[in-house]
Amino acid sequence: MIVLTTGVTNKKLQMASSLTTKRTTEQMDKHDIPILGNFYTKHEVDEMISAALAEARAIDEASMAKHNRDATIISMVLGFTCLALFVDGLLRILGIVPPFAGLDVNILDDIAEKTKIIVENDISQSVLNKINQRI
Repeated sequence: MIVLTTGVTNKKLQMASSLTTKRTTEQMDKHDIPILGNFYTKHEVDEMISAALAEARAIDEASMAKHNRDATIISMVLGFTCLALFVDGLLRILGIVPPFAGLDVNILDDIAEKTKIIVENDISQSVLNKINQRI
């Protein structure tokens, strides 16, 4: 059994063991127990924990900075690729770029033809209505 007395005014540490009882000297560190070995004080443990937390924060900040840089580059590449494919498709639909692999997606000719048919029907209907009104 070990009995420890703590405080600023305590100059000596009483140790009791089943084998012997020894007194520590002022030169001996309070957490150095000859029979049981070395122990860390609360202050030393707090310092080690704060040092480990500071190191972990530094590692975390560095890894997050690298992740953000890599994610930004990947997003730029994907965005540019999507924009390029969109523009390519738009230009193929408008007929500015020729068909690729036999796929003709040009819709301008179809739109022009359907518009022509609609306009011709409307004009012919209006002409027939005018002729019928005169008779």
